[in-house]
Parts: sequence; structure tokens; C-alpha cells
Amino acid sequence: MRTKNQTITLVFFKTYLAVIKNSIGTNMFRTFYARRGSETTDVLEKGNLSCAFYVSSLLLLFKLVKSPHLTVSGLVQDLKTCGWKATKKPNVGDILVWERVAFRSGEFHKHIGFYIGNEKAISNSYKKGYPVVHGWNFGGKRRVESIFSHKKLHKNHV
Repeated sequence: MRTKNQTITLVFFKTYLAVIKNSIGTNMFRTFYARRGSETTDVLEKGNLSCAFYVSSLLLLFKLVKSPHLTVSGLVQDLKTCGWKATKKPNVGDILVWERVAFRSGEFHKHIGFYIGNEKAISNSYKKGYPVVHGWNFGGKRRVESIFSHKKLHKNHV
């Protein structure tokens, strides 16, 4: 983009991180309607199950995945095909996948979110139904199973 003889260039990483942080508290990712047979239903249950939709929607905005996802497993597959690599130690902007834990009686779910540094993460809270900041391992209550990093995030960020 040009304005009065100046070229404006996206500062990718800084914008990416700002969008993640600015998403805290939004209700944008709470609801996703789908048909089950002849019935229309909110498959995200008012934000209770929307972590993958939240993360994939933001990643899609920056062309870091191919499509939005409703499940952690579907999103992880997309991450792998879009150049995300598993790593041992998180850097700011990386994706965290937490182990499966009991969500409701008989149901187990993985969880996914963004690492923002200083042992903090942002992910969708199933209790509140919107993105919140929390400890990267939920105060020692939940183990990080995988960490994914993308070269586009870390090659030139300032």
C-alpha cells in the first residue's frame, strides 16, 4: 500500500500478537451453528467447546492454517500441513496443546491456545466461553502435550 510516496508494510509478528491479546474477552468465537439431521444446533455450546475455533480463526486471518476448525485434532493436522513444527520450548506466539482431561462426565477433550510469554497463555475458557489469560500449564494442573512453532512468526520479528 502507498500513501503520499510512502510504502506501508505489515509488521507481521507484532500485529499477530496484538490481535491475540486484543481477543481477550471477546464473544466472537462462542457460537457455531450446524445441522444435525433436521435440527440446527450450536455445536460449540455457547463457548464451552470453542478453543479450536478461536485459535484456528485467528490463524486463518494470518494465513497460517487453511481453514477454521471445531476440533483440536483437526486443527493440529492443519498446523502440520501448513509448516508448523513441533518444538520443546515455547516462544511467544507459538501454539500450545494441552493433554486430554475430563470435561464432563465421560467426555475427554484436549485444549489449544497461544503462548504469550512469561509462562502465560491465552485460550478460550470453557467456563466463561471467551478467551482469557492464564498460566501456561494452568498452575500445574494441566500438562502441555505439544508446542508448535512457525518460521513465519520468528524469522524477523521485532
